[in-house]
Amino acid sequence: MTTVYKVLRADEWAAAQATEQYEGSPDDLRDGFVHLSTAAQLPGTLDRFFAGETDLMLLAVDTDPLGESLRWESSTGGDPYPHYYGALPMSAVTEATPVRSA
Repeated sequence: MTTVYKVLRADEWAAAQATEQYEGSPDDLRDGFVHLSTAAQLPGTLDRFFAGETDLMLLAVDTDPLGESLRWESSTGGDPYPHYYGALPMSAVTEATPVRSA
Protein backbone atom coordinates (compact mmCIF):
# COMPACT_ATOMS: atom_id res chain seq x y z
CA MET A 1 0.00 0.00 0.00
CA THR A 2 1.25 3.45 -0.94
CA THR A 3 -0.17 6.43 0.91
CA VAL A 4 -0.61 9.93 -0.50
CA TYR A 5 -2.17 12.94 1.20
CA LYS A 6 -4.82 15.57 0.60
CA VAL A 7 -5.10 18.81 2.55
CA LEU A 8 -8.57 20.28 2.56
CA ARG A 9 -10.60 22.92 4.30
CA ALA A 10 -13.25 22.17 6.94
CA ASP A 11 -16.20 22.91 4.61
CA GLU A 12 -14.73 20.65 1.91
CA TRP A 13 -14.27 17.88 4.50
CA ALA A 14 -17.90 18.22 5.64
CA ALA A 15 -19.13 17.96 2.04
CA ALA A 16 -16.93 14.91 1.37
CA GLN A 17 -18.26 13.14 4.45
CA ALA A 18 -21.86 13.87 3.43
CA THR A 19 -21.44 12.54 -0.11
CA GLU A 20 -18.78 9.83 0.54
CA GLN A 21 -16.54 11.41 -2.10
CA TYR A 22 -14.38 14.48 -2.46
CA GLU A 23 -15.15 16.46 -5.60
CA GLY A 24 -12.20 18.79 -5.14
CA SER A 25 -11.23 22.29 -4.12
CA PRO A 26 -11.75 25.25 -6.46
CA ASP A 27 -8.13 24.71 -7.63
CA ASP A 28 -8.77 20.99 -8.22
CA LEU A 29 -11.93 21.72 -10.19
CA ARG A 30 -10.12 24.34 -12.27
CA ASP A 31 -7.25 21.96 -13.07
CA GLY A 32 -9.44 18.90 -13.70
CA PHE A 33 -7.93 16.64 -11.03
CA VAL A 34 -7.54 16.33 -7.25
CA HIS A 35 -4.11 17.55 -6.17
CA LEU A 36 -2.41 15.10 -3.81
CA SER A 37 1.02 15.06 -2.15
CA THR A 38 3.52 12.54 -0.90
CA ALA A 39 4.67 12.76 2.72
CA ALA A 40 7.85 14.51 1.57
CA GLN A 41 5.85 17.06 -0.46
CA LEU A 42 3.40 17.92 2.35
CA PRO A 43 5.40 20.70 4.06
CA GLY A 44 5.78 22.55 0.76
CA THR A 45 2.12 22.06 -0.11
CA LEU A 46 1.04 23.46 3.25
CA ASP A 47 3.41 26.44 2.95
CA ARG A 48 2.57 27.29 -0.67
CA PHE A 49 -1.17 26.75 -0.78
CA PHE A 50 -2.44 26.93 2.80
CA ALA A 51 -0.21 29.51 4.50
CA GLY A 52 -2.04 31.24 7.34
CA GLU A 53 -5.13 29.03 7.08
CA THR A 54 -6.62 27.16 10.00
CA ASP A 55 -9.26 24.43 10.33
CA LEU A 56 -7.59 22.20 7.78
CA MET A 57 -7.86 18.43 7.54
CA LEU A 58 -5.20 16.03 6.32
CA LEU A 59 -6.45 12.89 4.60
CA ALA A 60 -4.22 9.84 4.23
CA VAL A 61 -5.26 8.09 1.03
CA ASP A 62 -4.47 4.51 0.00
CA THR A 63 -3.49 4.57 -3.67
CA ASP A 64 -4.37 0.92 -4.36
CA PRO A 65 -8.11 1.42 -4.96
CA LEU A 66 -7.54 4.54 -7.09
CA GLY A 67 -6.38 2.54 -10.12
CA GLU A 68 -5.43 4.22 -13.38
CA SER A 69 -7.20 7.45 -12.43
CA LEU A 70 -4.18 8.22 -10.24
CA ARG A 71 -1.36 9.66 -12.31
CA TRP A 72 2.09 10.87 -11.31
CA GLU A 73 2.74 14.07 -13.23
CA SER A 74 5.48 16.67 -13.16
CA SER A 75 4.67 19.91 -11.49
CA THR A 76 6.60 23.05 -10.62
CA GLY A 77 10.25 22.10 -10.26
CA GLY A 78 9.77 18.86 -12.18
CA ASP A 79 8.84 16.75 -9.13
CA PRO A 80 6.21 14.08 -9.86
CA TYR A 81 3.03 14.79 -7.90
CA PRO A 82 0.09 12.41 -7.54
CA HIS A 83 -3.01 13.68 -9.33
CA TYR A 84 -6.36 11.90 -9.13
CA TYR A 85 -8.72 12.30 -12.06
CA GLY A 86 -12.21 11.96 -10.64
CA ALA A 87 -14.06 12.34 -7.37
CA LEU A 88 -11.89 10.91 -4.61
CA PRO A 89 -13.80 8.09 -2.88
CA MET A 90 -13.85 8.34 0.90
CA SER A 91 -13.44 4.55 0.99
CA ALA A 92 -9.78 5.13 -0.02
CA VAL A 93 -9.17 7.42 2.98
CA THR A 94 -7.37 5.53 5.73
CA GLU A 95 -7.05 8.41 8.21
CA ALA A 96 -8.29 11.97 8.66
CA THR A 97 -6.54 14.27 11.11
CA PRO A 98 -6.85 17.98 11.89
CA VAL A 99 -4.00 20.19 10.71
CA ARG A 100 -3.56 23.77 11.91
CA SER A 101 -6.72 23.79 14.01
CA ALA A 102 -8.09 27.14 15.10
